[in-house]
Amino acid sequence: MKKQLLKYSMTGLIVTCVLLVSGCATSIEPWVKPYERDNLADPIMSANRNPVSSSYTMHAFQAREGARGAEGGAGGGCGCN
Repeated sequence: MKKQLLKYSMTGLIVTCVLLVSGCATSIEPWVKPYERDNLADPIMSANRNPVSSSYTMHAFQAREGARGAEGGAGGGCGCN
């Protein structure tokens, strides 16, 4: 009885491992297709109410602080742009 239970549990474990490993073999499809990315890059999808004003404010803040981060501010280091 115990030998049969051990056999079934080992078989179940092997089948589970095979299913888990075979799941990694499938190709991963991107959620957003390349031809749909222009819709997501639309300024209306931004969380800001006014992206142009927000960009200018971030640029002025970076120029005042004297440091540039990864926020995407543009312009020269002198603060004149």
